[in-house]
Amino acid sequence: MIAITAGVLYTPLERVDQPIVLVEDGVVGEIHSRAASETPRNARVIDFGDAILAPGFIDLHIHGAGGQDVMSPASDGLSAMETVLARHGVCSYFPTTVTAPLELILSCLERLANVIDRAANRTGQLARPLGIHLEGPFLSHVRRGVHPTEYLQRPTVALFERLWQAARGHIKLMTIAPEVDGAIEVIGEAARRGVVISLGHSDASLEQTRAAVDAGARHATHTFNAMRPLSHHEPGILGLILSDPTVSADIILDGIHVHPAVIKLFMRMKGPDQAILISDGLSATGMPEGHYRLGSMDIEVRGGKCLAGQTLAGSVLTLDQGVRNAMKFADLNGQDALRTATLNPAKVAGISAKAGALGPGLPADIVVLNRQYEVTRTIVHGCGL
Repeated sequence: MIAITAGVLYTPLERVDQPIVLVEDGVVGEIHSRAASETPRNARVIDFGDAILAPGFIDLHIHGAGGQDVMSPASDGLSAMETVLARHGVCSYFPTTVTAPLELILSCLERLANVIDRAANRTGQLARPLGIHLEGPFLSHVRRGVHPTEYLQRPTVALFERLWQAARGHIKLMTIAPEVDGAIEVIGEAARRGVVISLGHSDASLEQTRAAVDAGARHATHTFNAMRPLSHHEPGILGLILSDPTVSADIILDGIHVHPAVIKLFMRMKGPDQAILISDGLSATGMPEGHYRLGSMDIEVRGGKCLAGQTLAGSVLTLDQGVRNAMKFADLNGQDALRTATLNPAKVAGISAKAGALGPGLPADIVVLNRQYEVTRTIVHGCGL
């Protein structure tokens, strides 16, 4: 048995000062305050001093890191990417595809399914993939961003079935534009299979967005980016995302994709329950500036921006920096900022029974932070203690 002590712990819903976290076989046993309980005599104590303990971060939307792109045919394993993620506090992630030739997407889904199956029983301090996020090919031509227009597809249940079978059921999130012909039927079918339907890369009207929510959509992808702008005459997709308390939404908090003043508005509208941080990270994350790949596209990273020509294409943001930016840009306290990268994404993805929180019976996925909210250690299923 291992007893972890620190200055404060956020579960994240509760704060425990001077905590004792008992861990055995990679699972949290008990959590107490040192003021209320003594450390068991048979435990090996690891004291992190005045540090902050929090659940390991969860990234719902990431295309790569450490020089690895999840779409690359050479990516049979993603250990370089997973090493960078863990260094920045991420214990769980959802590798995210990008629009490409259909056969490339299908082969990528097969590879990612293998990566997920192999990771299920491994040990070590690497971030773990828990499912696939399918971003594209069911997106708007008008709001496609850098997704190649020639590879966008009309959504049909038959095509979704091909993608589902290639991924062996590991598709857990899907970004789709609700106004595209055929989208509502596919949203309904995918939602019935337990896929989280996220609305994005969309030029939808308010009514089209509401129809998608009625069909089963309940989340939004990188809010504000690749979306019809909000208008007081035609609220559009953003009007519903910001005002509907049943729809959660994620956002890129690098200060480049969304202005800090709008980030503050977003956090006030969605509140501490429904706001989620994502990185939308590319293979360039954790790497020097230069040229990298996103699927079939060449991306230049300069000045912290990822560009395909003059268009923003993902980011090199890490989630720990996103947490710090949430505190800086939106005046969130540390506990609420941590929640947007832990419990909230876990609830969206339906994995809160195995990630996103710290409590008895849950995996010991723990991030250790100093008082500046910088990661000093990441513990994955007890590995790293």
